[in-house]
Amino acid sequence: MRWVVWLLLLSVVAVLAASTLGANDGVVSIYWSPWRVDLSLNFFVLLLLASGAAVYIAVGSINRLVGLPERARLWRLQRRERAAQMALRESLGLLFSGRYSRAHKAAQRALEIRALTTELTADVEFGALAHLLAASSLHRLQDRTRRDEQLGRALGMLGAPALPTPVAEGARLLATEWAIDDRDPDRAFEQLAQLPAGVARRTQALRLRLQAARLSRQPLEALKTARLLAKHQGFAPVAAHGILRSLAIEVLDTARDADQLRRIWLQLDPADRRDPVVTARAASLAAELDAVTDGRGWLRPHWEHIHQLGERERAAVLRAFVDVLPGLPADWLPLLEDAVAAQPQDAPLAYAAGRAMAERQLWGRARRLLEVAASNASAELGLRQDAWRWLGQIADQEGDEDQAQRCYRKAANAT
Repeated sequence: MRWVVWLLLLSVVAVLAASTLGANDGVVSIYWSPWRVDLSLNFFVLLLLASGAAVYIAVGSINRLVGLPERARLWRLQRRERAAQMALRESLGLLFSGRYSRAHKAAQRALEIRALTTELTADVEFGALAHLLAASSLHRLQDRTRRDEQLGRALGMLGAPALPTPVAEGARLLATEWAIDDRDPDRAFEQLAQLPAGVARRTQALRLRLQAARLSRQPLEALKTARLLAKHQGFAPVAAHGILRSLAIEVLDTARDADQLRRIWLQLDPADRRDPVVTARAASLAAELDAVTDGRGWLRPHWEHIHQLGERERAAVLRAFVDVLPGLPADWLPLLEDAVAAQPQDAPLAYAAGRAMAERQLWGRARRLLEVAASNASAELGLRQDAWRWLGQIADQEGDEDQAQRCYRKAANAT
């Protein structure tokens, strides 16, 4: 179709030229004393067009000839730039493939080409990336001295403080990650503090902050960071729940007295205080620190819904409840009886309720509940042995030495 259009255009031009120039009798006379030249108008027009074309070609040729050195310079610059870019890509590929020595050499080659090219020295990000690739390779090679030197050069190129560019942000994050690998949490926090506020809230920055906090044994800071990560969907839901639970328990374990434990408990997020396992750990610590009243108060909301808890959560609550039994008030008894009535054959529940009844010196009720726990073959061995031992102590309290001896023998011979 394109050729057809060109043929039509040529035909139109030919027709116009024939109709215009075919019957043109005009004459152009050129006087140059003492000569005179007469030319037909058609020939003069053609000669004028040919002269213009010749002048255009001549001027273009002269311009290209004069600009040849500049074009050669640009060509050499383009070759060097391509070589530098190729070396940088090669270094990145070798780093990903685990060829760290070769990756470092390729990055150094890119830097050497940049140093020899004046135009490339103005490209700050190129140089910074090359230094970061070299530093990453040296980090893998455990050469910390030269790694820090390359990192310092990269940050120096980016400015002090570093310019808010992706390369500068990446350099700070890499420096933080390397500090964590070196088990230097102080340096990691120092690098994180130099990040802009928006970058510090990104998932990768929060992950690094979490690792630094755990490395420096700051469980409360780690817990806050992990909660932010969970909010940003940095963990799978199940993993987030487990991490937050373990960190909350670590925070509680830092308490050294009852007052400190109470302060830590209030500092926890409401979601952590609603976790039965976390609450159970807090209650057990309260018992160790002579704050059983606080521990029972923290456990009571979970006791009211004991049958709705999962197996692990219920076991943790029951164990913690046994720890906070000393001084159990009477208002707990209806709650215990309702729980046992709902599941009379639940051995751990029967054991905990039996221990509570024994604490209140209700020997008959305690004996019946502990017998349920001791005779349940599906219960844990340790729980059945404890149940028999407490039955022996109850028999001692009642003065039945024969029954007490039988209970102690069953505790010793339980399998």
